Amino acid sequence: QVQLVESGGGLVQAGGSLRLSCAASGSSYAMGWFRQAPGKEREFVAAIRWSDGITYYADSVKGRFTISRDNAKNTVYLQMSSLKAEDTAVYYCAAEIDERGSWYPRVGAKYDYWGQGTQVTVSS
Repeated sequence: QVQLVESGGGLVQAGGSLRLSCAASGSSYAMGWFRQAPGKEREFVAAIRWSDGITYYADSVKGRFTISRDNAKNTVYLQMSSLKAEDTAVYYCAAEIDERGSWYPRVGAKYDYWGQGTQVTVSS
């Protein structure tokens, strides 16, 4: 079992920045960030593979968000810049434990463990 603990959420003005962290208690194949706004479906934000650092981003955040990893700390980060009101959501990190052939980082069902979520609120 892998436990994931997110931190770094908060209230920020539009145009500002926040950095989210996700500390994992064990190893995994890949990590992802997802978000869910009130009344909306959960959506993919970004993902990174531990072994080679390959990343994927949702089109809505590309160029504004950066996902990174610290292998020594077993921690993944999501640096969010140029934040918009529509980025307001609860952000969840997730871990995919094992490599299973092709990688589908955008698919939430592929992830095995999820954090408790951290609220990000962007005021306009």
